[in-house]
Amino acid sequence: MRAARAAAGCIATEGNKANGPGEPARVRDRSCTLLGMALTSEEVLHIARLARIALSDADVERFTAQLSGILDHFAALAAVDTEGVEPTAHPLPLSNVMREDLVAPSLSQEEALANAPQTEDGYIRVRAVLE
Repeated sequence: MRAARAAAGCIATEGNKANGPGEPARVRDRSCTLLGMALTSEEVLHIARLARIALSDADVERFTAQLSGILDHFAALAAVDTEGVEPTAHPLPLSNVMREDLVAPSLSQEEALANAPQTEDGYIRVRAVLE
């Protein structure tokens, strides 16, 4: 079974439990599911049609390699054993960094309008945007 998985291009055949920092991540036994999933040019053309993008032959060749590489990265992520790891929205704990909202004195109407190019009836006059 190990030889078959290795031939199929699996990342690892058995779970590899990390012993500490700097050690390799644990890998699932089922890491073969996405690996070796190279896209065909027909699949890339189908994706391009769905996205309504015209591709040249050179583009198809380039995107076939690039998108296959992306799928290989997803396969590597799918192979990591995340059992017992809580889902997070961000890897670091975040706290609110906003200051307290304190009432403070503001500009008077005259001070606010002092540098306006045009004023009218105590407001800033601007050119019409909508007709």
